[in-house]
Amino acid sequence: MGSKAFIGFQTILVAYDGSPQAEHALDVAFSLAKTTHSKIEILAVVRPPEPALRAELHAILEEAQEHYAQSFATIEERAKQNQIEVQTNLAVGNPADQIIHRAEKIQASLIVMGKRGRSAIERWVLGSNSERVLRYAHCPVMVVH
Repeated sequence: MGSKAFIGFQTILVAYDGSPQAEHALDVAFSLAKTTHSKIEILAVVRPPEPALRAELHAILEEAQEHYAQSFATIEERAKQNQIEVQTNLAVGNPADQIIHRAEKIQASLIVMGKRGRSAIERWVLGSNSERVLRYAHCPVMVVH
């Protein structure tokens, strides 16, 4: 059984929805990036209504861009102060699928996301998005509590 030397993370993908859990995941990712000299990509995903018309998707994306603009500006300023390269992105679709797809596209070395449980049942198990990303991502996934 051979072992590969750990060379660090090149790109860390952070799933971001503005929740306290996502903010905590972002803190962890920033700490890792400073230590490993990694770049960070922030991905916010907006779930459209089912089924969504093309015009609705465009309106949803515009609204989401306005919604996340201040958060992304704050994150970008924080990254600049910490000398961390950061990029922000927004996607429309199923959150887990979009996170997995983006991680593959940018060849992420690590996905960092917050655990989120809205109902009493979800508090007992890992959130469905976290579980799906853990199961299908091509790279390691860190779920921050």
